[in-house]
Amino acid sequence: MSCAAPVCGVDEVGRGPWAGPVVAAAVILDVTAIPAGLDDSKRLPAARRAALHDELIVSARWGVGIASVAEIDEINILQASFLAMRRALAALGTPPAVALIDGKHLPPGLPCEGRAIVGGDGRALSIAAASVIAKVTRDRMMTELARDFPGYGWESNMGYGTRAHQSGLARLGITPHHRRSFRPIHNILCGKNS
Repeated sequence: MSCAAPVCGVDEVGRGPWAGPVVAAAVILDVTAIPAGLDDSKRLPAARRAALHDELIVSARWGVGIASVAEIDEINILQASFLAMRRALAALGTPPAVALIDGKHLPPGLPCEGRAIVGGDGRALSIAAASVIAKVTRDRMMTELARDFPGYGWESNMGYGTRAHQSGLARLGITPHHRRSFRPIHNILCGKNS
């Protein structure tokens, strides 16, 4: 990219699920190659998200950061989300001039200036791009985990507490990929009804 001081969009996905990591992406768009139809990942069908992801990883500068289940349980989900965002920015190599962060909180310890934008994935294309890369990356991770741990429905619920996931927990128990600090999982571990 020709811009010496680029703006980067940052978004995370996976704060609410009962299982799996939290994933963040940082994206600097090439303004001459913005994919048509780029939007907040939540507004896009899965096939369109996947196609945009594949376009973005070729045309944009991007980085992905992951915080593990163990880190989520150790430092809490908000701090783990911030950690994943810092890792995504670090994966870019050279820091951007400004990071536009989706949400109302700025992660501490950013390597550049940061601006929090509520609803940013619908207001800034670079954040929308980050939401797409983070979502597709995490969905693919959960689909892989579902192959190793069948019966929880992770290939479709992505670790959220759906009926299929609850049924899997009742039949199969807790896996190493469940977030033990989350109340429904904690209650199972303690023998309480969730």
